Amino acid sequence: MVKIRFRRMGAKKRPFYRIVVGDSRRHPSKGDFIEEVGYYNPLRKEEVKIDKEKVEKWIANGAQPTDSVKELFKKHGIL
Repeated sequence: MVKIRFRRMGAKKRPFYRIVVGDSRRHPSKGDFIEEVGYYNPLRKEEVKIDKEKVEKWIANGAQPTDSVKELFKKHGIL
């Protein structure tokens, strides 16, 4: 199953997230993902950049966003 999820980056107590598409059977901390579709920085006034066309393509192909990513998409009008 393909998931759209956050990949945590950044230093300790300074999180920065990339929104990636990856196989749910692969471990996220190993850096295995298929494609990067955006980023989210909660520390800089919730700075967000999402490639809407890529996200819609992946969802049409059956990718499932995680709960936290789904909330971010709803907030920015993608879902």
